[in-house]
Amino acid sequence: MAAKLKKGDKVVVLAGKDKGKEGEISSVNPSAGKAVVGGINMAIRHTKQSQNDQGGRLPVAMPMDLSNLALLDSKGKATRVGFRVEKGTKVRFAKTTGEAV
Repeated sequence: MAAKLKKGDKVVVLAGKDKGKEGEISSVNPSAGKAVVGGINMAIRHTKQSQNDQGGRLPVAMPMDLSNLALLDSKGKATRVGFRVEKGTKVRFAKTTGEAV
């Protein structure tokens, strides 16, 4: 199945501790159905000091389920994503506005 959400998409969180927050997808794992959104779903990870890094308690964005994310349309509202064929190519579009993403 084609990916409805991709790296670089602006999304809003629909459920969980960060409900209502907006961010940009930094990575997607389609096989696990999860995505990492910058600044959302943060957790503290203890890292050992190395020659390149200071180490300590560092905040890291953790993956969250794709079902808890919705794409933001041009008006800044949450929308579902659909697919259609335009000029022989398959494109994603926002269901609320009908615009191609």
